[in-house]
Amino acid sequence: MLEFLVGSSLAAAAGLNAWMPLFVLGMVDRFLPGFDLPAGWAWLSSDAALWIVGALLVVEIVADKIPAVDSINDVIQTVIRPASGGIAFGAGASAEAATDPTHLFENGAWVPIAVGIVIALAVHAAKATVRPVANVATAGIAAPALSTAEDLSSFALAITAVVVPIVSAVLLVGLIVMIVALLRRRRRLSKAAQPRA
Repeated sequence: MLEFLVGSSLAAAAGLNAWMPLFVLGMVDRFLPGFDLPAGWAWLSSDAALWIVGALLVVEIVADKIPAVDSINDVIQTVIRPASGGIAFGAGASAEAATDPTHLFENGAWVPIAVGIVIALAVHAAKATVRPVANVATAGIAAPALSTAEDLSSFALAITAVVVPIVSAVLLVGLIVMIVALLRRRRRLSKAAQPRA
């Protein structure tokens, strides 16, 4: 169960920022004693992967703060974030951590990847739906603040998933509640904006 929680939190983090959980996993594998990525995912902590993922992380963080560019970024990320979610879930759910030596998905290596893709796609879809409305409603002023909140949430989900999985569960529930509330608010605003027949 703990592995599923770790993987879900990492995949949700990827839905907010594709590169954050991959960078966190690579850095934690490299520097945190007691945490080892499985052999199939160890490439995440290689020098080349850390430099490439780190550079892509910086690009996404900057692009997501600029109104209009953030919407273009969301379109591009529609493929990248779910793929990252699959990788993050697969790597995190089967990682050998001192806190959880069991392996939930040993016999079906594709299962965690598929679950991660679905989770990251759902979070990304909610983010991509809410962001343009916020940009229009605030003339783009909210974009940097929303993006910063998303980046911090992604980082918090990723780091707590690896270090303190129970805390990541609380953060994950909070993220789900926030997404549902924002989608309901968006629906109410769109109904209010429709002219009455």
